[in-house]
Amino acid sequence: MNSRRRALWAVGLSSLMLVACGSLEERPEDVPVEERGIGAGEGQPRDGAEAGGAQLGGEMGVSPLSDPASPLSKRVIYFAFDSSEVTPESRDLIAAHAGYLAQNPEVSVVLEGHADESGSREYNLALGERRAKAVERLMTLQGVSARQLQVISFGEERPVAFAHDESAWRLNRRVELLYSGY
Repeated sequence: MNSRRRALWAVGLSSLMLVACGSLEERPEDVPVEERGIGAGEGQPRDGAEAGGAQLGGEMGVSPLSDPASPLSKRVIYFAFDSSEVTPESRDLIAAHAGYLAQNPEVSVVLEGHADESGSREYNLALGERRAKAVERLMTLQGVSARQLQVISFGEERPVAFAHDESAWRLNRRVELLYSGY
């Protein structure tokens, strides 16, 4: 009886292993879509010209948003730990973007607020929103229409640096500017 059970177990396990290791017909899977919120992925510069061949900014050729020599190519504002106060170093960068937006009312920007991993999820979402709203407030004071700006917060959910030290956390305390309509 024991040998019969062992034989049945062996056949059963062998069958399971064959089924588990067998390959299925390879089918293309749905590509997972990253959930980035409204306006996601719109901040990257396009290389092509606008309709009619002219770039915003008035010249043929490189858009000021994609010109590495332009301050507009820098689209990340960094913040101190547990703060939504814009640093003096970031004010000039925000002023450059505000000037561009004020001169180009058809262009809009999503302000994505982010935080490092310290604090609760809820706290970091609120902190990311306060940071994005601080940038929004400075831009509207400099003539940007409120309809050109959209605030969203991801809190700690979308880090750019994954280490668990101050150098990584410093990079994650930020607001990213994502342009659309240019």
